[in-house]
Amino acid sequence: MDFVEGEILYFNKPLHWTSFQLVKRLRGRISRALDGKRVKVGHAGTLDPLASGVMILCTGKSTKQIARFQNQTKEYVATLRLGATTPSYDLETEIDRVYPIDHITREGVEQALSRFVGTISQVPPEFSACKVDGCRAYKRVRRGEKVHLEPKELVIDEIELLDFAPDTIRLRVVCGKGTYIRALARDLGEALGCGAHLIGLVRTRVGEVTLDRCLTVEDIDRIVAEGCFSEKCKNEEELQN
Repeated sequence: MDFVEGEILYFNKPLHWTSFQLVKRLRGRISRALDGKRVKVGHAGTLDPLASGVMILCTGKSTKQIARFQNQTKEYVATLRLGATTPSYDLETEIDRVYPIDHITREGVEQALSRFVGTISQVPPEFSACKVDGCRAYKRVRRGEKVHLEPKELVIDEIELLDFAPDTIRLRVVCGKGTYIRALARDLGEALGCGAHLIGLVRTRVGEVTLDRCLTVEDIDRIVAEGCFSEKCKNEEELQN
């Protein structure tokens, strides 16, 4: 591997890690192995700390390809709790309201899901990295400020109901860039008249990259050692010649 010329690496981001933590871990290991040499490392699409799954990391000159990966179709498996909402639309914040779910049926859920397939308009979560007057929305909300986010047009290609229980459902969602699955949970809860929030999320695919092709955090030291050792050997050979 040549991390300076550029590598494209596929990782399974662990639950509770931020996207930046994964980037920082890889960049730090590469820099340390190359005796402090700074190497660019970036990711092609943020995953929330409460989500795991496919994350593409690019190094060196390959960071120029990040935009291409960001535009690729993504697939998620999402678990939603029905009958309750949270301000963040996931488990980051506590439940603020509860609703009856006696009227919820599998057929009703499938009918509601059909409304979200295709080109739709979605308001991003207030607890998001969207910028409002130059500041991240989540930072303003955590300071107690009110934020207003405009709806964005996006595409959801497929939604499949994988599992159904009166208070919990599991979905497979195939969608384009800019889709917030947390916001989908919010909107589905409103459509069902029972509220909902996200309690689990795995990104299972980005483009053609699937989870079974991904490295883990534990693989970082090994691939960096192998790649940087080869780089050092190459540099020594060039000096000798």
